[in-house]
Amino acid sequence: MADLFEEYRLGPGWDEMFAEPGMPRETYEALHATLQPLSSGELGVRAEVLARAFLDQGITFALKGVERPFPLDIVPRIIAAAEWRSVELGVAQRIRALEAFLADVYGPGQVLADGVVPRRIIATSAHFLRAAAGINPPNGVRIHVAGVDLIRDEQGTFRVLEDNVRIPSGVSYVMENRRAMAQVLPEVFAATRILPVESYPGMLLRALRAAAPVGVSDPTVVVLSPGVFNSAYFEHALLAREMGVELVEGRDLVCVGNDVAMRTTAGEQRVDVIYRRIDDDFLDPVHFRADSVIGVAGLLNAARAGRVTIANAVGNGVADDKLLYTYVPDLIRYYLNEEPLLPNVDTYRLDEPGVLEHVLPRLDELVIKPVDGAGGAGIVIGSQATDEELAVVKETIVADPRGWIAQREVKLSMVPTLIGNRLRGRHVDLRPFAVNDGEKIWVLPGGLTRVALPEGALVVNSSQGGGSKDTWVLADPDDTTPFEVPHLPADAAPLPPAASPVPGPAAGVGESQQQQQQQEGPRC
Repeated sequence: MADLFEEYRLGPGWDEMFAEPGMPRETYEALHATLQPLSSGELGVRAEVLARAFLDQGITFALKGVERPFPLDIVPRIIAAAEWRSVELGVAQRIRALEAFLADVYGPGQVLADGVVPRRIIATSAHFLRAAAGINPPNGVRIHVAGVDLIRDEQGTFRVLEDNVRIPSGVSYVMENRRAMAQVLPEVFAATRILPVESYPGMLLRALRAAAPVGVSDPTVVVLSPGVFNSAYFEHALLAREMGVELVEGRDLVCVGNDVAMRTTAGEQRVDVIYRRIDDDFLDPVHFRADSVIGVAGLLNAARAGRVTIANAVGNGVADDKLLYTYVPDLIRYYLNEEPLLPNVDTYRLDEPGVLEHVLPRLDELVIKPVDGAGGAGIVIGSQATDEELAVVKETIVADPRGWIAQREVKLSMVPTLIGNRLRGRHVDLRPFAVNDGEKIWVLPGGLTRVALPEGALVVNSSQGGGSKDTWVLADPDDTTPFEVPHLPADAAPLPPAASPVPGPAAGVGESQQQQQQQEGPRC
């Protein structure tokens, strides 16, 4: 029987499983021991179970107009307890700094007066919304949920690729990936202490309730969705169901006298906290796009009056502008008086004097990104681009240097991935999800690992043909607390039946024009 790893080659970057050929790292030893004796046919059957489970549950997305299951690779990504602790601390530090920045930039603006961030960066940001100025959240939280994208560089160091503090999506895949993987690799779960992820909806609900307007002790929380045609609708429905709150659309809400109410069969019911999954532009037609039919007229006025809390806050996009990203290490030093725990990827600000002239001759060595891009759209990887593509991007960034950044091309770390009937190294990133309740920033153990499935590809987004992996964070070996093992069906070993379907519409089955314009961003 052929070894699944016999043709596996280490790539140019950091390999997550192997320190050297045939020698798995300590964190992967149990997984390697489980996979190695399996035949390609056995592993393939288990992979088919994963795909079937996702398809049955409606966890699909459209790629080039074709509906397919969201690709979940059968080989998980594993992170040691000590490494994860560093990630937790670094993500929480970053969110604290961005919270302080948002309060400042929509308030006194001291960070601008002190020259830490140039005023022109804010004045030219498409996501700085003057309508949000002066709105003070009840518990001071604007970033209730964050998704901070990380990569490992060639030395294995975690670096921040970008911040997502508007309406980050993808956490539903984290929960569903875990449920599916617990069934198809039960022997590894039985031998490994993996931190659970099922507490996320409870932590999110706790943070949303903590954000209730002053004087509201038992708030009504809702999830506001643009509707069934949105690509992340499955996630909206899943979170609402898991939290035990209502899933609503704009047409279900009404704003009168700065109070927001939900239409029900028993009459109107006051709403106190809205976890919105609608982009700022479409959220309130009074202040933003007047042609929006998926928002709620008067919602921003209600938030300004302190009668309702919008999570995440309106205007957060100024904090995850990719140009502002380059200033986050300075913001950490400025607001927290600390050194950054997670470094950025080396990045050039093309609108600064002399930088563009330095970058233009080196476009074939760099990654060029639009500052407002999402889902991998618009990215040009210089080493993989043609001369014609480089000529076009050169002309584009010369015309609008503020609209682009350039980054060093990092050889993203690789994890073995089932390609056909063999395991091959494929590049990955990681999106940890953090929840802020005003007292503590809690980071979900693991987050979403996205994998670029085409050989050599560095863009991991699903909209660009990528998939995902379950992310296992190992429990601290010194922690003797009794550990909860995921529930497995009685017939789970060695190969269980597909998971039972979860009620809910399929994601991404066509989109109306307005719903297509209102993409959750940045998309996963």
